[in-house]
Amino acid sequence: MVADPLILAIDNGTQSIRALLFDTNGNLVGKGKQEIEPYFSEHPGWAEQHPEYFWDNLGAACRLLWNSTDATPDRVVGVTVTTQRGTVINLDAEGQPLRPAIIWLDQRHAEVKGRVQGPWGWLFKIAGLEDTIHRFREKTQANWIAQNQPEIWGKTRHFLLLSGYLNYRLTGEFRDSTGSQVGYLPFDYRRHRWAGTRDFKWQTMPVRPDMLPELVKPGELVGHLTPSAAQHLGLPEGLPVLAAASDKACEILGSGGLTPEVGCMSYGTTATINTTSKRYIEPIRLMPPYPSALPGHFSTEVMIYRGFWMVSWFKREFGQREQKLADQRGIEPEDLFDELVRSVPPGSMGLMLQPYWSPGVRQPGPEAKGSIIGFGDVHTRSHIYRAILEGLAYALREGKEKIEKRSGTRIKTLRVAGGGSQSDAAMQLTADVFGLPAERPHTYETSGLGAAIDAAVGLGLHPDFETAVNAMTRVGDVFHPQEETRELYERLYSEVYLKMYRQLQPLYRRIRDITGYPK
Repeated sequence: MVADPLILAIDNGTQSIRALLFDTNGNLVGKGKQEIEPYFSEHPGWAEQHPEYFWDNLGAACRLLWNSTDATPDRVVGVTVTTQRGTVINLDAEGQPLRPAIIWLDQRHAEVKGRVQGPWGWLFKIAGLEDTIHRFREKTQANWIAQNQPEIWGKTRHFLLLSGYLNYRLTGEFRDSTGSQVGYLPFDYRRHRWAGTRDFKWQTMPVRPDMLPELVKPGELVGHLTPSAAQHLGLPEGLPVLAAASDKACEILGSGGLTPEVGCMSYGTTATINTTSKRYIEPIRLMPPYPSALPGHFSTEVMIYRGFWMVSWFKREFGQREQKLADQRGIEPEDLFDELVRSVPPGSMGLMLQPYWSPGVRQPGPEAKGSIIGFGDVHTRSHIYRAILEGLAYALREGKEKIEKRSGTRIKTLRVAGGGSQSDAAMQLTADVFGLPAERPHTYETSGLGAAIDAAVGLGLHPDFETAVNAMTRVGDVFHPQEETRELYERLYSEVYLKMYRQLQPLYRRIRDITGYPK
């Protein structure tokens, strides 16, 4: 066994690809971060990226890693991959990409005709689920490709998520983790395997079983580094590649979230609140819990689609001054944006924001739009910025209460990860809105750490997941609720925020009828 072994965790997110070296105590001993263009768009609403672009930039991230650390490649004993969810890739019989990957942010819709046939169709009709299944079929990327690019679909031999594609490039094996299967695929979320032959999903899309990768559990072996992949990563060939899970699932594990009493929040492009459960619990009816990075467990998730994307949007549209000042002073822009938040009292002087910038499938409804109410002549861009953070916290608190109601288990503490967690002001605001301690994990790279935990157990560096989590995760800063502020937020949340969507929903529908947006 190598002395002081290291694990290389590849984290392919939406904004960057990171090559991360972790030791068996969860310390980050090396990092290479390569910024990427999230997507290109040839038509409004499309979001695509070339699969080779991800692979090329993965190599660039590894080169940055080895140029910035004293750790040597011969200490690495295993490699693991975690990626953004729901991004799909078509490969031909030779394993070559047939078209750009369709990114999870893509908004195109397939044309759906008729209802699901046979007993499933009658069941959906009786249960009033025909609209839900219709939207599922519309959003299934395979349906759009088969309808609009039939020649490409006809050549498709392998239909993979981004995680499966990177695992293939690393090992030459068409294998992927059960923990990464989040998307419009024929996956059985209850049993963590491909759907059975009689499952309705096979009727709703043209995907065949032989197009899909073999599934292994988090921590199990995917394969070994091929010579070309080893050269690309700067590692010895033949190293084992271990299955991890999707970035959100790994983030929960890397935050130490092993039980339903710990609410793990992600302040990322998509904002989420999750708990880990042994039971299959749908936090929102007919929205399945996703596979956990802990084998055999479920992530009961409520998401705010494009959640902290709203923060990035504000900074891009209204934050040029802070960006420029930060460059001049040689400090992080986040410090100046925190000053904006602190310059405004809790409650943003009555400005209330509902963060439905992008509609959901079931919660909120597909007609939903974002809204800000309560404007007056006292309000500035600082109030808008704080209202965005407060609105996201309200929405995630509502998600917390849905999870508690469905699971019967009270969430007692919060672990907050993702880019937004680096803001002290956002962390304090979260503690105040929830009325709970908000804990920041010891490392920002929680998704990479979660993947490394999967690999550490799979490699036998730790005997089990509980031991690995205890050894490799710990709490950093803790933010406690301030009682006076908590009371203010309690009233705004219960007396105003919870009523906003119900009051505005008819108007959202009327807007959609008049303008056709959103579809």
